[in-house]
Amino acid sequence: MASSSSFPAPGSRSKKPLGKMADWFRQALSKKPKQMPVSQESPPSDAPQPRSQDCPSPPGLSSATSAVVSPDLPPAHEGASSSNSGGRWSRDYDVCVCHSEEDLAAAQELVAYLEGSSVGLRCFLQLRDAAPGGAIVSELCRALDSSHCRVLLITPGFLRDPWCRYQMLQALSHAPGAEGRTIPLLAGLARAAYPAELRFMYFVDGQGPERGFRQVKDAVQRYLQTLR
Repeated sequence: MASSSSFPAPGSRSKKPLGKMADWFRQALSKKPKQMPVSQESPPSDAPQPRSQDCPSPPGLSSATSAVVSPDLPPAHEGASSSNSGGRWSRDYDVCVCHSEEDLAAAQELVAYLEGSSVGLRCFLQLRDAAPGGAIVSELCRALDSSHCRVLLITPGFLRDPWCRYQMLQALSHAPGAEGRTIPLLAGLARAAYPAELRFMYFVDGQGPERGFRQVKDAVQRYLQTLR
């Protein structure tokens, strides 16, 4: 049996190595961990990457684009009147001239007088202004609807032509009781031959000065003034 002197007594070991280890732990715990610098240009890896459709518009862009309205192009009649949508300009024509085929020359003279006046009346002459290929009756109704006034060139040929009678009745039905819209121009006929359908309105005598053209122009102009 070995002697007891060969083994160190309990608690007789050196405490120096344990003290050094404790000092190392204390120093390690007291040090702050170094943080890696984060670049301002790149987001953290765990941050969600924005998708293209989620990107907000630059400030003021969306509101600016929604508020901007493309400038309106000036209308075709910009220089004529500021209220072209109403009044005289609400229809395409000022006058629709109804006549017989044999009175075409007289109707053309009347239209030339009205269009060449200082007022510059817009006239519808069927053989000149009707749409090619359009139905005759349809074109007549379109002309009456598109005109403020209608002039009936009443002559012997007008009374003989059933088509002219149809024009007269259509003109009356489109503006029943409208004073000043239907203007009869009696030419080459006695007063007794004046159509019974028109007896409730005055006519212009074609045997008067300037064959009644000036009276027709004044009558149309008076009606147009009521539209303002």
